[in-house]
Amino acid sequence: MSRHRTELVRLLGALTLVAAGLWGCESNPFAFTRPAVAPLGYENNDQNCEDLLDNDQDGLVDCDDPDCLYDSGHCGEIVEAVPFWQVENSYNLCFDKVDNDDDGQFDCGDRKCQSIPEVCCSREFTDTQCKDGIDNDGNGYTDCQDFGCRNGIFVSVCVENTDVLCGNALDDDGDGYTDCDDKNCAGAKNCGGTGFGQAPAPKKGEDGPEDTLARCSDGYDNDGNGYTDCGDFSCSKSADAAAKAYCDNQSEDSPAKCTDGIDNDGNGYTDCGDFSCSKSSDPAVLKACEDAKENTIAKCSDGVDNDANGYMDCADFSCSAADDEAVVDFCAEKAENTLEKCSDGEDNDGNGYVDCNDRSCSQSSDFKVFEYCQSLQEATAAQCTDGKDGDGDGYADCADFSCQGSTAPYDLDDKTGDAYATVADYCKDLNEDTWDKCKDGLDNDGDSYADCADNSCRRSDSYDAVNKRHPCQESFDPSDDPAVLNGICSDGKDNDEDGFTDCDDWDCAWNPKVTVCNGKPKVCQ
Repeated sequence: MSRHRTELVRLLGALTLVAAGLWGCESNPFAFTRPAVAPLGYENNDQNCEDLLDNDQDGLVDCDDPDCLYDSGHCGEIVEAVPFWQVENSYNLCFDKVDNDDDGQFDCGDRKCQSIPEVCCSREFTDTQCKDGIDNDGNGYTDCQDFGCRNGIFVSVCVENTDVLCGNALDDDGDGYTDCDDKNCAGAKNCGGTGFGQAPAPKKGEDGPEDTLARCSDGYDNDGNGYTDCGDFSCSKSADAAAKAYCDNQSEDSPAKCTDGIDNDGNGYTDCGDFSCSKSSDPAVLKACEDAKENTIAKCSDGVDNDANGYMDCADFSCSAADDEAVVDFCAEKAENTLEKCSDGEDNDGNGYVDCNDRSCSQSSDFKVFEYCQSLQEATAAQCTDGKDGDGDGYADCADFSCQGSTAPYDLDDKTGDAYATVADYCKDLNEDTWDKCKDGLDNDGDSYADCADNSCRRSDSYDAVNKRHPCQESFDPSDDPAVLNGICSDGKDNDEDGFTDCDDWDCAWNPKVTVCNGKPKVCQ
């Protein structure tokens, strides 16, 4: 008898016994027992995508879960028989499952919907969510790699804009660019700028002595001395046993920790780029750093930051100024610092920048090289208004720093009365950061984002003092005084005119300085 036939006979026999009442409920092998939690991957069909339950326990319910969007017709796009075109930029249109503006994206897939926080396209927008290592909204991006974190107005853990952060060989803000490759680091000393000065100011409301476990592990420079957490002696040598033990565990002082590529003590310096390694009293640590030195032709041409000091190959002084003349000659040969090498279209020194996009050319002490690079810059009125990336650095017109800072005279519109003294003045006037420009539906600065979808509006310090309002934030006041913000978020007015009032407005609900919304259901929670 075949296996399938045997199983059929067994099943029929079992059903007969059930029909005869020979099995009680306790002994029925077919009785259903509800599991304590649903198995992972179970939110992937129509039934489970409309039951108001988080079946796969990933924090996302029904159509908020990407699994449902992919696997359930219940959550997919509705294609109307008679389409009616309209801009998809309102709360209601961002929930209707229709591609209203026929741009190939609907609801949370549309950038214009993503810019309305109350639609809850992003679930990753607080400091806690942006450093927990979890992809909270299931969109494929985690923590600072997620736009919700990088562009979050209340997120302070995703920055790469200090001298330390711009030289630690890490992509601190998760935007895919590290240190000097990140345009946010343009002002850092090691990137050719004048420097950002001290570390960011301490977060308001958390100032005080940095000598307790809480303040030595919060990621803030509480006492404002330029050193944070265990990078501050008040923590690493604290009289508080818990704080001292925490910092001891975070220390970077062993061969293993000095070669693991991690900033174990969180002071902004990694491995042998940290004095606790390079100047250690432990011979084993010193040997590990000696072995890691970037001072041979092999190590100065392998594309690896061997000594973890933030500089690689011939961009590292340990190579370009090595004691070994052969290494120095090798780096001199690769250097991009002559007129010929600064105009050949090649990245001669392998640092990722070609010709005049390389500071060794654009900031050269050789006047001929400097003059040549200056002549290519996008800096004149004509060059900064032609819609082209004239100097090939990836930025066109006023999106290019060379236009934003240009002192060249602006004479294109002078005859019409729209007088700007310099190109920089013209570019500044294009900024999309005032109430009028952030409410006109136009992309005034030409960066492809209009109004509150543009970071320059969302993060603007511009304030309509007459009407006491910010274009994109209900909970904004220049004073940043919690008492004032609480008043704004409880006055019964839609101050930013986005359709949401007081605690129903996302930024009132989530502003850490606003307390009148505490205890109430939060938007997107």
